[in-house]
Amino acid sequence: MTAQTRSRSRTSATTRKPPAGRAGAQTRRRRRIAAVVAAAILGAGVAAVVAGVGPLGDAVREITLPLRHEDIIRQQAADKDLDPALIAAVIYEESRFRDQTSHAGARGLMQVTPATADFIAQRSGGTAFTSEDLATPQVNISYGAYYLRYLLDRYGDDQTLAIAAYNAGEGQLDRWVEEVGGTDDFDASEDIPFPETHAYVENVEERQKEYRKNYADELGL
Repeated sequence: MTAQTRSRSRTSATTRKPPAGRAGAQTRRRRRIAAVVAAAILGAGVAAVVAGVGPLGDAVREITLPLRHEDIIRQQAADKDLDPALIAAVIYEESRFRDQTSHAGARGLMQVTPATADFIAQRSGGTAFTSEDLATPQVNISYGAYYLRYLLDRYGDDQTLAIAAYNAGEGQLDRWVEEVGGTDDFDASEDIPFPETHAYVENVEERQKEYRKNYADELGL
């Protein structure tokens, strides 16, 4: 093939027009159908994520709102007369269901400090307790649930106060309550001066609602 012929071939290839007539119409129709199908698949996927149903919705829920050890949570909730969704929400806010140790020494799923664990062990008769036990989900959730029940009893079943004390400590919360004249005058939305504790209370109560909505069967609700 000569250079002139190759040049004409390249020109012909680059200036070729799209298919016309029946062939072109069929091509355009196939493209429209493919676009509609793709949109339908995408729409179904988004709907599944929003609704939290189907494999895709379950996978997203598992990432954004995980749940582990639900058998222990159910058992401890029944034993301590607690809402299992509250236990799950505290675990989520404390550790995202991952065993870890904080800089302050709090350990495990519910981030129980050794001092709090010793206090609970003395009250509950757990004389064989060691701090290493807090890495065990059964022990950690049991102690965390015990402490939640203790705080609820201490603050007259006021869940908001109990959650605030779980984060900030009883002594700190007592000072805040005293400053405003008592529990009847205490408004968590206004009277918690620590931004961290303020956000903690809001987050736990919001997660509690979400766990009740999304994991009712798993939590025995």
